[in-house]
Amino acid sequence: MRAKITGVGSHIPDVVRKNEEFMNHEFLNNDGSSFGSDNATIIKKFVAITGIDERRYIKPEQVTSDIATFAALKAIEDASCDPETIDYIIVAHNYGDIEEDSGSSDMVPSLATRVKSKLGIVNPACVAFDVLFGCPGWVLGLTQADSFIKSGLAKKVLVIGAEALSRVVDPHDRDSMIYSDGAGAVVVEASTDQSGILGQATATYTHEEAFFIFNETSYNKELKDKTKYIKMYGRRIYNFALSKVPEGMKAAMDQAGVDINDLKKIFIHQANEKMDEAIVDRFYKLYDMETPKDIMPMIIHNLGNSSVATVPTVMDLVIHGKLPQHKVEKGDVVMFASVGAGMNINAIVYRY
Repeated sequence: MRAKITGVGSHIPDVVRKNEEFMNHEFLNNDGSSFGSDNATIIKKFVAITGIDERRYIKPEQVTSDIATFAALKAIEDASCDPETIDYIIVAHNYGDIEEDSGSSDMVPSLATRVKSKLGIVNPACVAFDVLFGCPGWVLGLTQADSFIKSGLAKKVLVIGAEALSRVVDPHDRDSMIYSDGAGAVVVEASTDQSGILGQATATYTHEEAFFIFNETSYNKELKDKTKYIKMYGRRIYNFALSKVPEGMKAAMDQAGVDINDLKKIFIHQANEKMDEAIVDRFYKLYDMETPKDIMPMIIHNLGNSSVATVPTVMDLVIHGKLPQHKVEKGDVVMFASVGAGMNINAIVYRY
């Protein structure tokens, strides 16, 4: 018995924020001091490293559970699935529902409970719960779905990754330009054919790495507001990711027993273009290989980093032909990989 993805969907918010819209921001160092560079220079360097030209934000009246529901509805339709037959709903996120300008996260009840309610599912045997695992949360949710199905506890699982990071960014932090909003979802079902999850690897590093991503008040020390925003040590994360993620990807490949030459696509967390390219290059160097052309579809340029939503979103766009230069066919082997707060890494090898 294997866990097979039978439906995929995503929600890309309508509000577009281009880089030039940050020209009037007052970017500060973490001690509140000035950068010493004008915003045009800061943004130019930002684009060179991250590859991000624009990002998407949710509408003022929306919250994370709304866009999670939008993505779920598309996945359910794609799977031709009766929602009442879903055994588990797993929602990966990190900040809950945050209303515009509230600065307060609402996570009770869980987002999965809210999504189940918004989907109108009545069946009490459909169990809904959340996963808080940093950006790799959706990939972890997929491994949990695999475990439920292989153990016989479930026949059908809805796995969603959704985040509205626009509600938790400090406008005085240049890293605020990285983050965006979005949602992606899959329906996973029990299957006896050759499709499904072939191998996986997951790890959590906390000895020195636990607080590489954290929450802290604004870099503008003159503000009286005590709201905490998402913060990170970018260089430390970069070095960590290059060291640990390729190892995790190889561990998943080893468990799957698949020849590296059979890997057709890598759906990697869209965190930073240069970092993702370096991760994949190092992964292939573990096999003494050069990175194949077009192995890694990228959507970060126009969509930014929407955390748990990036992997299912890029997969959805490829599967449904919205990235014409990339395609996945029946029988192809693909990989999902992610890194994020915790510090957590994971990877899945999957036959489509």
